[in-house]
Amino acid sequence: MSMRALRKIFAEELSFVFSCPAILWQCVFLYIPFVLLALYSIVDCDEITGVYNVTFAYYKEIFTSLYIQIIFRSFFLAALTAAICFAIAYPVAYFLALKVPKRFKTLLLFTLIFPSWTSLIVQVYAWFFLLEKNGIISSILRFLHIISPSQHLLNNYFTIVLGMVSCYLPFMILPIYAVLEKMDRYYLESSADLGADRVETFRRVIFPMSLPGVYAGVMLVFIPSFGEFAIPTLLGGSKYIFWGSVIVDKFLRSRDWRLGAALAIIGIMLPVVLMGIVYLAKKARGYWVMRQSKQYADYLSSHKELWG
Repeated sequence: MSMRALRKIFAEELSFVFSCPAILWQCVFLYIPFVLLALYSIVDCDEITGVYNVTFAYYKEIFTSLYIQIIFRSFFLAALTAAICFAIAYPVAYFLALKVPKRFKTLLLFTLIFPSWTSLIVQVYAWFFLLEKNGIISSILRFLHIISPSQHLLNNYFTIVLGMVSCYLPFMILPIYAVLEKMDRYYLESSADLGADRVETFRRVIFPMSLPGVYAGVMLVFIPSFGEFAIPTLLGGSKYIFWGSVIVDKFLRSRDWRLGAALAIIGIMLPVVLMGIVYLAKKARGYWVMRQSKQYADYLSSHKELWG
């Protein structure tokens, strides 16, 4: 093959060429380990004969034991974290996208993203030292007689949720902000100028158009929260057991790697299945929502005379 042909192929497939390192990285460190983990969870070796057999006994053990309770407990924690993050993130993203002057947006976005540059463990330990018995927050609350001298703020469910929300909040704010920032202001101006109040404009125009960012933010928070083990372990102690904690225990303490692999596969597939359901629901509602918003704007335009 001549150099001219190679140059032509390189020029035409430039995006694919530059994406090859990322594809290779994903294959080596994501897809291949996932396949090996899946095989390890269903292939068992007979200690006497040395014959490898395909078995689903480990999955059966998971779905016929107390692991079901841990799944629902982890699901509830992830859903609660996503819900609280959404309740906090949407007003912040709305304010940054639609209310803050452009000259201040870069600074505010930097202050929002900056904590995420540090390690998750560092962030969790920061909360640990703030909330421990002799920490700053505990000392202030004890000085104000809000908590008793014997009380401390660690090793409880509230502390776990606080740490989860603190660490994952930026992952909810940024997708919503990105969608609101790119939203066409024509619909807002049309809705406001032709008689709709702010509440109606938000309900019929802004929020429906921001749903793609909401879906993305929920997935970015829910999926890692479901398998999180560092935050519950450091801030909740041993009182609460979640899905990620069980997987770590099976691999590092019990040395039951096959059961741990089955737990990991289920922990991966459950959020993926949920993400697929949400994606299909989003695709089903997406066109309907956009059509409703545009129809509402067209309705206001066609009835302009009603508002003088």
